[in-house]
Amino acid sequence: MIVRISIALFLALAPVNAFANQCPTMMAAIDAALPNASLSEADMAKVKQLRQQGEQLHQSGDHAGSQAALGEAKKMLGI
Repeated sequence: MIVRISIALFLALAPVNAFANQCPTMMAAIDAALPNASLSEADMAKVKQLRQQGEQLHQSGDHAGSQAALGEAKKMLGI
């Protein structure tokens, strides 16, 4: 019985860890694309704001929100 509960708990928490690990990868991709991006000043400011927001959300534990913000930034950069 305890083994089943342990397995269920592990499987329930595994997706959270997977999402948490994606955020730094997304931030690194944005950071790598920023120097060569050809965006307007307004769009560049928006991308940087989304990147910062994504990092803050990641640090606070809101990985879904972080991925949404970082995904929008990546979309604007075309990556």
